[in-house]
Amino acid sequence: MTEKLLIKYSEIGVKGNNRYIFEDMLVRNIKSALKEMTHPCEVRKADGRIYISYEEEDYEEAIDALTKVFGIAWICPVTQLKPVPFEELKAQVVEFVRRTYFAEGEEKAFSFKVNCRRAEKSYPLNSMEVNILIGEALLDAFPSLHVDVHDPEVMLNIEIRPKDINIYSVAIEGLSGMPVGSSGKAMLLLSGGIDSPVAGYLVSKRGVSLDAVYFHAPPYTSERAKQKVVDLAKIISRYSGPIKLHVVNFTDIQMKIYELCPHDELTIIMRRYMMKIAQELAEREGSLGLVTGESIGQVASQTMQSMLVTNEVCHMPVYRPLCAFDKLDIVAISEKIGAYETSILPYEDCCTIFVAKHPVTKPKLDRIVRSERKLEGVIEELYREALDTVEVIEI
Repeated sequence: MTEKLLIKYSEIGVKGNNRYIFEDMLVRNIKSALKEMTHPCEVRKADGRIYISYEEEDYEEAIDALTKVFGIAWICPVTQLKPVPFEELKAQVVEFVRRTYFAEGEEKAFSFKVNCRRAEKSYPLNSMEVNILIGEALLDAFPSLHVDVHDPEVMLNIEIRPKDINIYSVAIEGLSGMPVGSSGKAMLLLSGGIDSPVAGYLVSKRGVSLDAVYFHAPPYTSERAKQKVVDLAKIISRYSGPIKLHVVNFTDIQMKIYELCPHDELTIIMRRYMMKIAQELAEREGSLGLVTGESIGQVASQTMQSMLVTNEVCHMPVYRPLCAFDKLDIVAISEKIGAYETSILPYEDCCTIFVAKHPVTKPKLDRIVRSERKLEGVIEELYREALDTVEVIEI
């Protein structure tokens, strides 16, 4: 009899003949998440199940790590037996319930249901017979219990498999989604705000690994603002895995746009140059698209007209996972992933410094292109310099 963690997935299970590819990615990500554990863990894939062997004192640490791994639907602490005759199984189940719920010797009363699943069809009893006989044994051993097949307080699961029997009654909810790395890589435009970290988290949930780009504008943005973004990247990386954060010095480009272009168009034109730079960095790193934290109508640069004009400079797909989210929805996710308190630290980013009093909300592409012509002959060198001086921080 051994104690293990049984990892269940959901969406991976419908991948047909390719399922093993996603399972292997999930195993790899689980191993990575557990590599800093106090004691080494063994991760094993067997018969459509993933098992983790761990030291008992490391239980909380293991659960904390696993609840940040995309692709895991449920984490179940199981008692695992080798195949045994039914009378011995019945005794082991009674002992499991005694150890789990009556260890302190006090009389407890709760409802339960036995749920047997047989992957080993040659087992001499069928699932219904196991349910009935195990239930009777538990009622005899613990008179304070009662059966409720519709809404039990404790669901006692018994899985009879060809090589093992699993007994468990606790299922800890995971993040679900797809294993990170199964859907390619994207470049996240990461600011110091609330939205972009949440966008990175959500796109990683669909199996996308991330790099990130941050536009720094010293001396108008401080080193504390830069560190804030580094800290946000670290928070995202708990879920997405390692991130290369590209820090772009955007000051000279911003100042030239401020000097030569209409002030009500500053945000849109700056945004277009950010997208151009992000796209070039994405191509260098083998990313398949850009990810932003834009939400339709939230600010002037995020109207549908503004996004249309911004997209015009990109030939790469731009993914906006928050486009239909309310701000309260975004804040709730930010709090859930532990990013909110960092995101609201009062350090300015390069976008907010140069926002016009009355920015255009419905820009026309031909007018923006005409305004950008004023930058010809001066912006190209600044653009190349910004790309050539990118600082890369491994997170």
